[in-house]
Parts: sequence; structure tokens; C-alpha cells
Amino acid sequence: MLFLNEQDIRKAVSMKDMIDSIDKAYELYESKQFQMPTRMQVAKDSNTLIVMPCITKEAIGTKLVTSFPENTELPTLHGLVVLNSSETGEIKAILDGSFITGFRTGAIGGSAIRHLAKSDASKLAVIGTGVQGLYQTLAACTERTITDIFLYNRTYEKISGFKQELEKWIGDSIRIHTMKTVESAIQDAEIVITATTSFTPVLPDEPKLLSNKLFVGIGSFQPAMREFPEALYAQSDHIYVDSEDAIKESGDLAIPLENKWITRNTIQTMSSYLKSEQNTIHDKSIIFKSTGMALFDVVAADLIYENAVQKGVGKKLI
Repeated sequence: MLFLNEQDIRKAVSMKDMIDSIDKAYELYESKQFQMPTRMQVAKDSNTLIVMPCITKEAIGTKLVTSFPENTELPTLHGLVVLNSSETGEIKAILDGSFITGFRTGAIGGSAIRHLAKSDASKLAVIGTGVQGLYQTLAACTERTITDIFLYNRTYEKISGFKQELEKWIGDSIRIHTMKTVESAIQDAEIVITATTSFTPVLPDEPKLLSNKLFVGIGSFQPAMREFPEALYAQSDHIYVDSEDAIKESGDLAIPLENKWITRNTIQTMSSYLKSEQNTIHDKSIIFKSTGMALFDVVAADLIYENAVQKGVGKKLI
């Protein structure tokens, strides 16, 4: 049994590897080559325990993750992933679930950008400069030649630390702009990523600022949570989700459906889109909404484990 911490995982896989694993998970999802119950959420006030199991032909994975959005000194997310053999049931590895959650969720956004963003998109806006904002930014820079990044956070003072951490990953070749308003952050962006735990829209309800862009919504994972304003839905005729569960789990889809701002037939899973990608023409804004799923975690964890064994990284526990 291996224990793999953040440093081990970073040695084992790159962001490009993770994005590839997300695309592999979409193939499994579309072909139904997995077993995965709806995640169990146990909430107390704004804090949530999430249990996410999944079985594929290659492995069994279970993630335990807590979300404490009011944390200030500690990260919002804490987690652990247990990887079992699908043949014997033995525990193959215990992995840092917090890092996997952040890194693979970044890769989910990266996959959306790989397949949905304009090939020459170069300007990125990131709304929410927490841990997930970092990984989303890294993934975007992996899939497109980004020249400018516009950062906005409701607490402006926190952007400076985020910028310093981001520069450790991407260097200083990309221009990074710290913006005091969300309007100025998204005005020139071609890709807009929202990575917050907000219960009210974090983007302006202004059609002109929301047109002809790719919006990647990562933050809202409960029916009462929302990052997108009503006006955005009128600017888009294509909405993509990472799983069918996202439609009922996120307020960014459940609320618009309830209010008839969108219809169910405008929503398509990414897995089905990838089968017909060459046949789809986008001439309006595009929405991608993710709430994540255990299938991503087990595919990512299995890849990390296999690479770690090959590279000789990790600590043997037994």
C-alpha cells in the first residue's frame, strides 16, 4: 500500500496528464463502464461532508471530502482518496484527497477549455482566487496560449498572495492583472472561470459583458448555490455538464430550469458532446458547469498510482 501526498502526486502526473484522465473518464461515463451512486452529502449549516465511491474495471475509489466555506486560516476543502484493486479489493493506495480534488477539478475545467474554447483564446478571467481558482488557471494555461489573466476576488487583499503563488507555477511571462471590479475583470476575457462558493451570482447581470465567451462554472455544488446571473442564459444556447447529476445538484442549473430561463434540451453532457464535437458550431456564449463526480477521482487516482509505481515515488505503508 502506498501513501501519496501532494509532492508525490506532483512528481507522478502533470496537469496535461490529469486533463487526459478527465477525457478518459468521459469515455467511461458515456459507455457506462462504471458503477457510481449519487454522492452522499451530510450538511450542518454551511459545512458539508461528501462521500464519493465509484467502481470501474481498473479500480475502486472512494473519496471523503469536507467543505468548510467559512475557513479563513485553513483551506476550504480537506479530503482523502482510498484506491482499491477491483480484482482483489486490497487497498493499493491512500492519496491526498484535497490535492486530488483541486488538481482534477482544475483538469475538468481544462478539458472544457480544450474542447470548447476558441483555439486562439488568450485572455482569461478568474473569479475567486482560492485554491480552486489556482488549479483552474493552471489548467487553462495548459490548454491555451494565455497572454493575460484578470483576477477578481470579493476580498481584494487576498489577490496578492494568489498572484504570488500562481507565478511560482507559471512564471512571469503571462501578464497578470488584479482587478477591483468583476465587470473590469471579464470585459476583455474570452474565457471566464468562476470558482467560488457563493449563493448569489458573482457575475454582473449585464448581457453585453456576457456575450461571446466561454464560462466555466466550478464553484456551486448545491441547489441553493449560484455563480451565474439570469442574463447569461439568454446569451447562450449551449450548456454542457460533466454529469447528469450536476443538473439537480447545482443551483446554476436547477434554478434556471425552475424559472424557465432554460429548457432541459439545451443541456448536454460533455461525454456525449465529445462524440459529436466536430459537428457542433458555437456562435454564442458557451456555459460549462461542473459539480464533479467520483468517476473522475478513481480514474485520476488510478493513473497517479500507476505512474507513482513506475517512477518510484510515494511511501510504502505495508
